[in-house]
Amino acid sequence: MATLVFLEIDEGSVKKSSFEAISYASAINAETTAVAFGDLSADDLAKIGKAGATKLLHVTDAPFAQPNSMAYASALAEAMEKTGADTLVLAKSSLGDAIAARTSVKLSASLISNVTSLPGEEGGFSVRKSIYTGKAFANTQSVTSRRVLTLRKNAALIREDGQTVAVEGFQPTVRDADFNVKVLSREKATGEILLPEADIVVSGGRGMKGPENWNLIEGLAQALGAATGCSKPVSDMDWRPHREHVGQTGLKVAPSLYIAVGISGAIQHLAGVNSSKYILVINKDPEAPFFKAADYGVVGDAFEVLPRLTEAVKAQLG
Repeated sequence: MATLVFLEIDEGSVKKSSFEAISYASAINAETTAVAFGDLSADDLAKIGKAGATKLLHVTDAPFAQPNSMAYASALAEAMEKTGADTLVLAKSSLGDAIAARTSVKLSASLISNVTSLPGEEGGFSVRKSIYTGKAFANTQSVTSRRVLTLRKNAALIREDGQTVAVEGFQPTVRDADFNVKVLSREKATGEILLPEADIVVSGGRGMKGPENWNLIEGLAQALGAATGCSKPVSDMDWRPHREHVGQTGLKVAPSLYIAVGISGAIQHLAGVNSSKYILVINKDPEAPFFKAADYGVVGDAFEVLPRLTEAVKAQLG
């Protein structure tokens, strides 16, 4: 049976997490079909094939131009029937979660969210998923003939050894009921890199001693092309806006690199960053709990380390 993948497109480009979903799906089944709604660049088409997709069902019909979880779910259910796929893989996101839930109901399929591993080889279709905001994992088995999986960010490496993808036009049935709610316009914040989409995040905590020192965090972030974040105490003290609060009660992020500066590493903060691929901690306290979760650590004064690190990044990246 084939595997189907939903590709999420943002501002004309396929999201990195969707390429991860393709590579994950291709590891389940070599016959992997991707489904995309809207325009695609030649560069993205090449990447879709390299990531492991063998076929692309491309929807260019006007009714599907704007993201619509109801219409997309109906189209994906139709694509599952068309291809005979038994597994649908989506990257976990606000849009992906909404589509996954609706599609699973339409197909009477099991839904497993926040998946972190490939299916086991014994005992049927079983995968590991992250639970309790990343504090634990659950081995979950699907007992239905079809299943829908949402893949946690950074849970799969993106392949680059795939072949050219075969593109086929796909015209899903337009159902009026799916368009009872319409997107009239979309507004996206500009002028800064958004935390949920950032590939690198630089966050500061109380160790920065005050908002007047945040230029050090912003300087490193600018050199890296990163977004800036902060711990809850920092936002509570109004050093930084609450939209930058990362943690269990704030934003949950999953960048390739998370840099924590002057943050002790309370469990509530870790719950918001533990999906990061790599974590770098900079703290002058060698006993800071964050070091236990870090891939890399620097024991030192942030006011000495950050300027040197920023200059080194600038020299390296030009």
